[in-house]
Amino acid sequence: MPLPFSNTVDRTLERLRSAFVETARGAREVVGAPLRPDLPDDDIPRLKGRIDACLEGKGGETARRGRAAELGQAYLSLSPAGRKKFLLTLAHDYGLPREAAVAAVERWRTSKEPPRALIRALEPPAVHLLREFVGVPQGVKFVVDLRAELLALGKSDAAARALSEDLRPLLGAWFDVGFLDLVRIDWEASAALLEKLVDYEAVHAIRSWRDLKNRLDSDRRCFAFFHPRMPDEPLIFVEVALVDGMAGNVQRLLDARAETHDPNEANTAIFYSISNCQQGLAGISFGNFLIKRVAEQLARDLPNIKDFATLSPIPGLRHHVDGRLKNEGDGALTAGEIASLVPVTNQAAGAAAVRQLLDRPSWWEVPAIDKALRPILSRLAARYLTTTDEKGRALDRVAHFHLGNGAVVERLNWLADTSANGLKQSYAMMVNYRYKLSDVGANHEAYATGKIVTNRDVRALARG
Repeated sequence: MPLPFSNTVDRTLERLRSAFVETARGAREVVGAPLRPDLPDDDIPRLKGRIDACLEGKGGETARRGRAAELGQAYLSLSPAGRKKFLLTLAHDYGLPREAAVAAVERWRTSKEPPRALIRALEPPAVHLLREFVGVPQGVKFVVDLRAELLALGKSDAAARALSEDLRPLLGAWFDVGFLDLVRIDWEASAALLEKLVDYEAVHAIRSWRDLKNRLDSDRRCFAFFHPRMPDEPLIFVEVALVDGMAGNVQRLLDARAETHDPNEANTAIFYSISNCQQGLAGISFGNFLIKRVAEQLARDLPNIKDFATLSPIPGLRHHVDGRLKNEGDGALTAGEIASLVPVTNQAAGAAAVRQLLDRPSWWEVPAIDKALRPILSRLAARYLTTTDEKGRALDRVAHFHLGNGAVVERLNWLADTSANGLKQSYAMMVNYRYKLSDVGANHEAYATGKIVTNRDVRALARG
């Protein structure tokens, strides 16, 4: 039975509006007529008047929160076009231009004020304004969502981009990992939370209730980080399968028809999906802490679990392989690989033959083609995963994430994800990154110096 996908965004907006309405009732000022939905130009002066009133900070804490909530309520009442004008006004008129920053520094240099006074002076007024929302119910979620819209606007507007970056340190402080709660999500969780898992899943789409229930079964685990001020909104979640041995095929791992196993008999925890849930927290990393916390908890709860690893996509691999075949031609292959292609193609040779075979529909289902392509693509994949760029970082973004967290490139898996997305990303290959808890620190330090730690079989494969 298909899932009745809900409009999570609409429900979240309604919750924010309701919270702001209640808080705004505590404000003493009369704010005048509501702003019109599209925020026409003659409404901008009234908007700026409200922003200025919030920045003046008159009255006690209740009044300040009330003004902030009223402003938030006004923003949420606007149309998409009105919200864009609101944000552009905030970014352009309440940012901190370079000239203003230089002037603030000069004023501080000629004064006797302490350094903290300079820090306050260099905070953009827009950031100071949004800082007020930390004390407003649903205010933290409001700022997170507002930054998501700024990030989108920032693709075409420099001031919006600058404000989104100015907000990152503030949100980084609010969402320090020490403030976050690690929660296990199971089938008994609320329907609203389960629907959010479906909506936010970014790696392997959840296609039915049966699929969702399978991912939360007794031989599975799902953990998420939550912030105390956003108790209904996961920040990031990880899905784990408790299995015997290293998993190498995601379709088998996620098969809802497969038999459920006793988690006390498993020896390996496979992290197969990590999904960030809040676009407004882009650039604020939780994944490294989440994996370590979950591994530590599983080790305590299930002493039989001895190995921790991922079954990860290689999102940049296909682009890399196609680029090498196109730019290097036969130079991307060994002599033995070129010779091995002769039995399966008579119309092309070398790199041209590889490209021709990969263009065939369902090429992986033809045994002779599979046999010819496997050593070629596996070697190119191993080389890709063990090569660094000019900054000493892994070429693949997922590899960079796990290696930076102290993992090892453990094993390549051929035809591990034959879904349309798996073929599009990496010609169906996946990789296991292994987390050996006692070596995580040393591996992290090695990667920081530009060294990729790999299993010897992967190193041998890369050398070809």
